Amino acid sequence: MIEKSDAARRQMIDQQVRGWDVLDPRVLEALAAVPREHFVPEAYRGVAFADTAIPIGHGEFMLRPRIEGRILQALGLDRGERVLEVGTGTGFFAACLEYLSGDVESIEIHAALADGAARALERLGVTRVRVACADALDHSFEPHYQAIAVTGSMPVYDPRFERALAVGGRLFVVVGSQPVMEARLVTRTAVDAWLSETLFETCIEPLCNTPPAALFHF
Repeated sequence: MIEKSDAARRQMIDQQVRGWDVLDPRVLEALAAVPREHFVPEAYRGVAFADTAIPIGHGEFMLRPRIEGRILQALGLDRGERVLEVGTGTGFFAACLEYLSGDVESIEIHAALADGAARALERLGVTRVRVACADALDHSFEPHYQAIAVTGSMPVYDPRFERALAVGGRLFVVVGSQPVMEARLVTRTAVDAWLSETLFETCIEPLCNTPPAALFHF
């Protein structure tokens, strides 16, 4: 059973993640080291390493492995950096962020998912991820994060997360509506300046409570 999981994990990395131009050895090491199968709902354990968005309840889904790899590579995390994740889900991606940085705050709006992720992280001895149940769109942040990963899309870009970056910090966010959305990396280059770069096109579920484009105000 262990050998089968290891083979499936290696196939995921070699065929899906590398195939999407994720070549950073530290990112590949993180995806190999964090046991994804332990964060997948039991009913979907058989497709833990498949190229699919796995349902996790409450209308939410785990990101595809190749998208997770691209996010980690884009953020370019270093040990000791302070990271914020918006949308904990099952806790797998938070564990990957922790593996690369060592200090992660993760916010999840659904209490059941937040509790489940915290338990899964604890079982695996991941101690540097702090999971909080809250609505990130109704939350204030100090501008001290070196990296922020928003794991749900936003119909219209919301600047609140870029303002939570320290100077030099990086934000990954997906903006737009179906059928095509734009993945961006936003870097805070100065106290009052940011640089936005388009990375790739994708389509992921929207962040909970994000207003639709026509109703969006800030």
